[in-house]
Amino acid sequence: MKQLRCAAIQFNIALGNIDSNRKQVAAALRRVAAANGQLAVLPEMWSTGYDYRHLPTLAQHTPEIVTDLQQLCAELGLVSVGSLPELSAGKIYNTAYVIDHGKVVGSYRKLHLFSAMGEDRHLGSGSRSLVVDTSVGRVGVAICYDLRFPELFRKLALEGAEIICVPAEWPKPRGEHWQTLLRARAIENQLFVVAANCCRVQGKLDFCGLSRIISPLGTILAEAAEEDIELIADCDVAEMQIYRDQIKILHDRRADIYGTP
Repeated sequence: MKQLRCAAIQFNIALGNIDSNRKQVAAALRRVAAANGQLAVLPEMWSTGYDYRHLPTLAQHTPEIVTDLQQLCAELGLVSVGSLPELSAGKIYNTAYVIDHGKVVGSYRKLHLFSAMGEDRHLGSGSRSLVVDTSVGRVGVAICYDLRFPELFRKLALEGAEIICVPAEWPKPRGEHWQTLLRARAIENQLFVVAANCCRVQGKLDFCGLSRIISPLGTILAEAAEEDIELIADCDVAEMQIYRDQIKILHDRRADIYGTP
């Protein structure tokens, strides 16, 4: 695919209110489809937020949420990526689902848990990265705090990712870090980054919004402030390949010196 219309869906997640969040997401996805969007990225834990106290109960609704999302993506002709609380073998994981026109083609459990906010005390961590073939190209997934670990993004790039989707709940005090790291991950790996953050106050926390769609050259193709919005931008995959052919970062790496794959 040479041209791809991407969307980052940013909204104020209602803590623990699954019905409200589902309605917001369904309406947003319909607006993205009406604008001829092909890929839609949702925030992290978009159905519940970090409602730790009630998460074991709330996570039981995730299978039906995924099924409904499959049906909606099939109806609208969309690829969607967003994370939800997944209950498995007595543990809860922060899991991103990649849904391609109604089919779950991949899932990714967040690798890096944010210990500063107690995420590691409530959630299990994943054990593998994810790059998956979809109808919009090769998609890699990272979730929020993963953004601070460039090794993961380089691994996704080496595995052929053309777009990395980043669902997030990134707090306002570190908004500048969010913006800088997103551009860095796009530039250093020469790929598109589509990052969807939540916004405004959720419980005791204030989230910065600032969702972004960024090109392999670091150009900000679309950006949000702190409002509920569907960011939409056209991504030129052919241009990405031309740039990679001109500046051969992945080819010129010295893995023999710094020991990464």
